[in-house]
Amino acid sequence: MAQDQAAPPVVSLRERVKSPPAETMVESYYAPAVAAGIRFQFEPEVKIHLAHALMLAERKIVDRSDVAQIVATLMALRQTGVSALTIDYRQEDLYSYIERFLVERLGPATGGRLHTGRSRNDMHTTSWRLALRARILDLMNTVLRLRSTLLAHAETHIDTVMPGYTHTQHAQPISFGYYLLSAADLVERDFRRLAGALSCCDRSPLGSGALSTTGFPIDRDMTSRLLGFAGLVEVGYDGVAIRDDVHETIAAVAILMTGISRVATDLQSWNTMEYGFIELDDAYSSVSSIMPQKKNPQALEHVKAVAAIAIGALNTVLACSKNTALADVNDGVSAPNVPALEAIERVIRSLLVFDGALSSLKVHADVMRRSAEVGFGTATELADIIVRETGMSFRMAHNVVGRVVRETIEAGRIATDITTADLDAASQALFGHALGISDGSVRTALDPAENLKTRTVTGGPAPERMLDMLARRRARLEHDTEETDQVLRRIADADAQLEAQARQLIADMGLPVQPQIAR
Repeated sequence: MAQDQAAPPVVSLRERVKSPPAETMVESYYAPAVAAGIRFQFEPEVKIHLAHALMLAERKIVDRSDVAQIVATLMALRQTGVSALTIDYRQEDLYSYIERFLVERLGPATGGRLHTGRSRNDMHTTSWRLALRARILDLMNTVLRLRSTLLAHAETHIDTVMPGYTHTQHAQPISFGYYLLSAADLVERDFRRLAGALSCCDRSPLGSGALSTTGFPIDRDMTSRLLGFAGLVEVGYDGVAIRDDVHETIAAVAILMTGISRVATDLQSWNTMEYGFIELDDAYSSVSSIMPQKKNPQALEHVKAVAAIAIGALNTVLACSKNTALADVNDGVSAPNVPALEAIERVIRSLLVFDGALSSLKVHADVMRRSAEVGFGTATELADIIVRETGMSFRMAHNVVGRVVRETIEAGRIATDITTADLDAASQALFGHALGISDGSVRTALDPAENLKTRTVTGGPAPERMLDMLARRRARLEHDTEETDQVLRRIADADAQLEAQARQLIADMGLPVQPQIAR
């Protein structure tokens, strides 16, 4: 065959082996891996290819004219999308098809230069970090929104008196706002855990190579900046072998959803006819196919189910890495990615449901207050008044009130039925003397709203204290929102710089930006 009629040279990633992958390998591993790459890695990979190519040109590792052709082809591929690739699922990852695409269009002498000074190991950990970082930021913004909702409703319900519970029994009066404030603080700490996970994730492994960097004079700081990272995973071995970024993230997500599930459990109970404290909006409820009276708290049940999925994802991710070599291995480094990202996406959606359910919640304040009045949650304040007005020790006062509560329940009465005479009789029987507390003092002690007003110490539910705590938490929310926005602006600026440098290189080489690729 004449030289000008020869078939173009073919490059392959399977030269080391003679046979194609087994069908079982394709079905169980290759096809799912490529599908996951299409779903999660296409945009991150194209960014990485562009950043790496620009760095190769800047460092004069690859001729600028070759890099310009590669960059123009990559930008055309990005515009068209994955549909431009011919995927037969006989290669094990998305990168293989992108490289084949470049070689088919530019030839192996040009298209085959992109991978200079790089491994799939560092490229893959970088693309998964980019995908993870984007979802962490989405989740952080969702958590910020939920914090805002909780704080707004906490302020609305500062004076909405309800029973506080311990061991599912009436404990002391609180306000619904105080309960929501405690939930807001929990979610704020969840935000801090996610911010810590973001800090771990927001480091570029690109340039780590297979595990020991490369002999080419690459500029890792340049690619890190172009990809919008805050810095580097400095040690190459660390960059390709250790996935504590995904471990830390999914752990924070599981902790977040565990707390949310506990709040949802309370709300689900309080939504019942037996409590009647709250009513879930119709938009977040479902009905029965047979029982026409049913209005089921579907949103809360859904959130609790997603919490279980998040906890399961944490177990999956840690189990994938447990007992694997501290090196680049598929089970320890690659396998955790999809279950983690899928769990985060489900969590984000479920938190938006939870936020909507909270925002539209109907609160029956009168029912809450009545339950606080009759349920003996004011007994502690009654004992405290005895201590303050008579000088009796708290333990003795506790004995007196405990006896009165027992006798009141046995007589079929409620907390507000307790009188000064009841206290005097119990004290006389126990300690040989009456107390002589005024009826007004007893009524004040038995009033749940008055109970709240006395809790003015740091962290208490007194309305004045609540307003102070809410103000400080709103300030922290504003600060956290601004810091998250700064990270998003940094990434957006890096994207713009990457785009500008790519277009400039193409223009400098006199090449047009290739149009969308026809299929």
